[in-house]
Amino acid sequence: CSASFTQIAAMEALKGPQDAVDEMRAAFKERRDWLIGALNDIPGIACRMPKGAFYAFPDISSFGLKSEEFCKRLLDEGGVATAWGTSFGAFGEGHMRLSYANSLENLKIAVDRIEKFTKSL
Repeated sequence: CSASFTQIAAMEALKGPQDAVDEMRAAFKERRDWLIGALNDIPGIACRMPKGAFYAFPDISSFGLKSEEFCKRLLDEGGVATAWGTSFGAFGEGHMRLSYANSLENLKIAVDRIEKFTKSL
């Protein structure tokens, strides 16, 4: 039930140049591929390749902490904001969610901090 003028705007956007979309898609793919590889290089973390959106959902269960405690401590002690897995339902326990809708530079800083934090556990 969207308004007719927004439907027309959406059609025009799809008919127009898609260069910006292609550039954004490539940038997100680069960030995703780098992040998943970097997370999987951290001992104790396992992360599958996401199939959509711009989030990673790594398994952190090997550290023996509930996902909420892990994420809160990661924020307090490591300076990295994530969402604990149970925010997305009971089956998210043992996971955290990270967004890669950020610069590659900031993602590298975050991964370095995550690795340092996990070494302290």
